[in-house]
Amino acid sequence: MTLPRVPEAVVFDMDGLLFDTETLYVEAAVTTLTELGHDASTEIILRTTGGPWTQTRQLLLEHFGPAFPADDFVTVWIRNFRVLAEARLALKPGVLELLDLLDRLGVPKAIATSSSHATVQHHLAAHNLTDRFDAIAAAGDYAAGKPAPDPFLLAAERVGVDPAYCLALEDSYNGVRSASAAGMMAVMVPDLLPPTDEIRALCTLVAGDLHEVRELILAVRERD
Repeated sequence: MTLPRVPEAVVFDMDGLLFDTETLYVEAAVTTLTELGHDASTEIILRTTGGPWTQTRQLLLEHFGPAFPADDFVTVWIRNFRVLAEARLALKPGVLELLDLLDRLGVPKAIATSSSHATVQHHLAAHNLTDRFDAIAAAGDYAAGKPAPDPFLLAAERVGVDPAYCLALEDSYNGVRSASAAGMMAVMVPDLLPPTDEIRALCTLVAGDLHEVRELILAVRERD
């Protein structure tokens, strides 16, 4: 198992990849649905993983019906998520070690996320990571969110690296689809969702965690 090329930049997803937030989003969504008197199944929430709010809103309306108060839901959902994140925002295993390696190698690092710039800055500041990334492509920066390639293409543009030489790290199906459509080396690091046959076909590799990604980068540099 190896990468096809030495990465000249690494583009990170944020939620579920850098931070263990997807579990918090699901927990907050279940709480919010219960508060609003709706079925609190996690299945529909998992289907929204990695996508922009416009896509999530449409999925919720299709699932619960056109009368579902989507705008009220998102307001309470984000409020409940922020309460959880203030107490339980954790880094995923291997984040610091991978960032340290990329710093040592002089490899640019970017974030491509469906979250807002405010959320990105909050999460980075909570773990003293504000200055560890060279570029951020967040909600509002691009025309179409994941699974469209726009977030990853913008991140590559901002670090000045051809997408084909960017390593994209993702945990969600929509994220993998986005990175693959951008022409990047897409590596899935699963969080809540296991890789499907479709996703495996779009991925360069599937890695167990970011420690494994670090070893992959070292291995391909030694090989080439």
